[in-house]
Amino acid sequence: METNKIRLGMIGAGAIGSVHLNTFGKLSDEVILQGITDVYLPLAEKRAEEYGINTVFNSAEELIHDPQIDAIIIGVPNKWHAPLAIQALKAGKHVLVEKPMGINSEAAKDIVRAQRETGKVVMVGHQMRWQWQFQQIKEQVEKGSLGKIYNAKTGWFRRKGIPGWGSWFTQKSEAGGGPLIDIGVHMLDIALYLMGNPKPVSVYGSTYAEFGPKKKGIGSWGTPNWNGQYDVEDLATALIKMEDGSTLSLEVSWAVHMDTSNEPFIHLMGSEGGASLSGNHAKILTEQFDRAIDIDLTPPEGEQDDRAQLSRHFIECIREGKQPITSAMSGLTNNLILDAIYESSITGREVVLDWNI
Repeated sequence: METNKIRLGMIGAGAIGSVHLNTFGKLSDEVILQGITDVYLPLAEKRAEEYGINTVFNSAEELIHDPQIDAIIIGVPNKWHAPLAIQALKAGKHVLVEKPMGINSEAAKDIVRAQRETGKVVMVGHQMRWQWQFQQIKEQVEKGSLGKIYNAKTGWFRRKGIPGWGSWFTQKSEAGGGPLIDIGVHMLDIALYLMGNPKPVSVYGSTYAEFGPKKKGIGSWGTPNWNGQYDVEDLATALIKMEDGSTLSLEVSWAVHMDTSNEPFIHLMGSEGGASLSGNHAKILTEQFDRAIDIDLTPPEGEQDDRAQLSRHFIECIREGKQPITSAMSGLTNNLILDAIYESSITGREVVLDWNI
């Protein structure tokens, strides 16, 4: 019955908004695409036509307060994630927000407070957690096959991939940062998840901007605005220490002079075994009979759509009132680390994370 379907509102009709609409549009047995809005209304109208969305709203506020909407997807520049998420929660809506959850850790803490006050679902759009490679590695971690994970290394080096030079992507006031907050947050999130969610306590890091200010290293994503500005990093590196003594190193770039596959990577180092992933190639590593053994992971049969699984998980959490795998607290954890890396780069010192909410 239609009344049992979850009615969704989409804020943001750009590229990522279109990805969410396309995915949820295939789940018509579970949801109704009820409404959409964008600061550029003609784009919202175009998406409404493309995806059969019932209503185009003149503003985010109008959409948020419509009683015909149960849950809201936020796909706008990072600066607006927290204000819109908090407004939606206080209006009694569930929220799926794109990563990073907040433009900084203070914004993320505000979302956590609002979520606790309202009891509504807040989920962060980290689709990589549902990719088959990570699912299989996570299964082995939970079985104890790797033993104690004491160190991990993760990152994503793009050689020539600065997105939308001069647009909101490359402005700190709009995005919060460069590749660290854009793709680094994905690798940070997945690494902590695979490590078993240890609590990070301190960070030492550095960021660099050697390409963007010279208008070099430009990629194909986003629309450039050559009259705009570039005041974010194009490479970041960090070491994160956990409460249990384990460590995580993170390295990401939008542009760099190095031999790179341009694919995300992660290496988990455990007392009994390890796991390594580069792009779609993943393996478990161990030692048996005094020999090094590598076991290649293979995709399961059937279609593997990480975004569809993420979307179904959001629906399930709303229906069952449960905490999402990518919860508001996981979003805050990521934001605390990102802030600390930026701060450490400026001060040249280790930064202790502030968990007070």
